[in-house]
Amino acid sequence: MGVTRDLCIASKAWPFEEARKVVARIGGKMPAKGHVLFETGYGPSGLPHIGTFGEVARTSMVRFAFEQISDVPTRLICFSDDMDGLRRVPDNIPNGAIMLPHLKKPLTDVPDPFGKYPSFGAHNNARLRAFLDAFGFQYEFLSATEMYRSGKFDDALRNVLRNYDAVINVVLPELGEERRKTYSPFLPVCSKTGRVLEVSVVEARPASDSIVYRDEDGSLVETLVTGGRCKLQWRADWAMRWAALDVDYEMSGKDLISSVQMGSRICKAIGGRPPEVMSYELFLDENGERISKSRGNGLTIDEWLRYASPESLQLYMFQKPRTAKRLHFDVIPKAVDEYIAHLDGLAGQSPAEQLSNPAWHIHRGNPPREEVPISFSMLLNLASASNSSDSSVLWGFIARYRPGINPAEHPILDRMVSYAVAYYHDFVLPAKQYRPPTDQERAAMTGLDARLSELDGNASSEVLQNLVFETGKAHGFENLRDWFKALYEVLLGQSQGPRMGSFIALYGIAETRRLIAGKLTENQKPVSQK
Repeated sequence: MGVTRDLCIASKAWPFEEARKVVARIGGKMPAKGHVLFETGYGPSGLPHIGTFGEVARTSMVRFAFEQISDVPTRLICFSDDMDGLRRVPDNIPNGAIMLPHLKKPLTDVPDPFGKYPSFGAHNNARLRAFLDAFGFQYEFLSATEMYRSGKFDDALRNVLRNYDAVINVVLPELGEERRKTYSPFLPVCSKTGRVLEVSVVEARPASDSIVYRDEDGSLVETLVTGGRCKLQWRADWAMRWAALDVDYEMSGKDLISSVQMGSRICKAIGGRPPEVMSYELFLDENGERISKSRGNGLTIDEWLRYASPESLQLYMFQKPRTAKRLHFDVIPKAVDEYIAHLDGLAGQSPAEQLSNPAWHIHRGNPPREEVPISFSMLLNLASASNSSDSSVLWGFIARYRPGINPAEHPILDRMVSYAVAYYHDFVLPAKQYRPPTDQERAAMTGLDARLSELDGNASSEVLQNLVFETGKAHGFENLRDWFKALYEVLLGQSQGPRMGSFIALYGIAETRRLIAGKLTENQKPVSQK
């Protein structure tokens, strides 16, 4: 029996748990708009980063899960708040000086420092869309600038204006005393400077679709709230968007929980229904600090894809979304190997178990079938031992280890080899620190070389592992971890390493003996055991 709707409905995998919330929301019936709407939001004030991708990936997983338990059509909107005023020039861009005269202007009115698009907002939107398209996400892109200026939000803005006092009363208790004096959900766009103004609104005039505000020069100005002449402060904007588009589901970071709660109250105040929501934990950098688009202190999308597959990145997003996780280069090898393990495990799982397997969700229920006999970590060790930045060299070892395995028929493994070479060159090689062996270690390694010389080239990894163990015991290593650590540090120049039996089987007995001989020769003078 394959995966059935009943199994999907009963699955405890988090995308199905979220999907069931949406089913309950619509009561199993077709919504008046004819579909269920999923939304993700994006603030293009900095270059797109993995956190942005993660939100789209996770929401897409919930959407797919919903489609397995309901026949109601779905849409996914990726909404860019590109009419937001530029607050500061990001640190990680070129030509930042050309943006300084345009502070507070909508991002779509700020020049592109990269010189490729009509505006900075258009540049960042294009970067986001190009990447999402490369992943094959099914989504519709909406621009706040286009929605406001085209008039598509006009009715919703009029509704906010009619309920001005109700909206104000939701927000004011959350503000400090000084901010309360000037707060307004409407931010006029100055007709003279083009800047988005945070100024005091003196009067709301629903009858004329306008507000009166005190300009920066102290004069009173009346402006329409429609046609892009105003935008909403972001919490009110979020709530207006939920109501205007009738959004059914959206997720956001845990740091926005209070904003979600406020937005939900605003949405209700203007007659809308807040969406079902999920709060996910934030990504942290190597120092445990929150990653930021403007600071650029986390991994970029391009950086992850230089060293690992898109599927490994999606796995990282799937795992424990409500738990804070470090997002740095050193998480990549583990993510790759875990993805391969999940992919390999699918074939032996029951249909119910498959629904909890991340690979099933990553591949939308249709995962590829390919034997991957070598882990990413082992490929890194192979590159380290051979000191090679050439994929063909690694493939030479692989072909000898597993005859019949070739790049053309094993595309997943072939990509892993390329990723491993890049990762080794950029991260492993610069960190290598070889050390000379102690007297005890030199004697043990000489003994290991002698034992290896007695084996033929077809010894199994189990035989080789036992031989390494026995050699360590025979040379007085009471804690065999010390023996393996010595092998890693002396032979590979690293403090951690592979299962030696598997490594020797892959690298080759003759090559391992040459590696041992070379390192012992380089370090003729042993270091006395302390």
